[in-house]
Amino acid sequence: MTSVLVAGESWVSEATHYKGFDSFTSVTFHTGIDPLRDALTGNGIAVTHLPAHDVPERFPSSVRELSEWDVVILSDIGANSLLLHPATWVDGQRRPNRLKVLAEWVEAGGGLAMAGGYLSFQGFEGKGFYHRTPVDAVLPSVIAPHDDRVETPEGADPVVRSPDHRILSDVEGPWPFLLGYNRFGVKDDAQVLAEVNGDPLLAVREVGAGRTLAWASDIAPHWCPQEFVDWAGYAVLFSNACRWLGREL
Repeated sequence: MTSVLVAGESWVSEATHYKGFDSFTSVTFHTGIDPLRDALTGNGIAVTHLPAHDVPERFPSSVRELSEWDVVILSDIGANSLLLHPATWVDGQRRPNRLKVLAEWVEAGGGLAMAGGYLSFQGFEGKGFYHRTPVDAVLPSVIAPHDDRVETPEGADPVVRSPDHRILSDVEGPWPFLLGYNRFGVKDDAQVLAEVNGDPLLAVREVGAGRTLAWASDIAPHWCPQEFVDWAGYAVLFSNACRWLGREL
């Protein structure tokens, strides 16, 4: 059974409520993992979710620790959350560079994917911060040095470019529209499986003994709207992607 660690896909929101003379604040916790987790577990793939607030302290710090999983998906979680363990940020201690650890794990046979979002690739205002990192080096994408978001509120229709790839096996079209994505280039040895607006949407690459994948859009709303999540191909696509990354497919 393919086992997957999904890091990110959660956030905490703070709101201030004004009621005449008085005001108060509230804090709420949200996740966007449910559609992907349900799709994968429904197809026999084991999923561990590490929420964004736990990533700085609990994300694996060695290839040995990462070897518990076949696949790691970074989804809407910036590089700083991997770089800045509390022991470094608070106590000024030396710690492993977990971006380097991820790259070493891939070279040794791991499967790494990055899914799009405001804190993926380079992200909103460049805060994803993956440009020219070890993760950038192993992904099929070439990450821009600036804000790389493309907002398509009118909807943008994906186009399949490599229908014979195993990841696209039994993924029946047409693909639903998307509402945005991160724009990136692709490395010379990468293969583009699907595009959106002429930009890469889904790209894959073999790296050492491992495999990597870049999905330019989100895994759930808002960029990946409910119509895409409800599409029968959603579960097949991402299940195939994880099995390919884990060399089960």
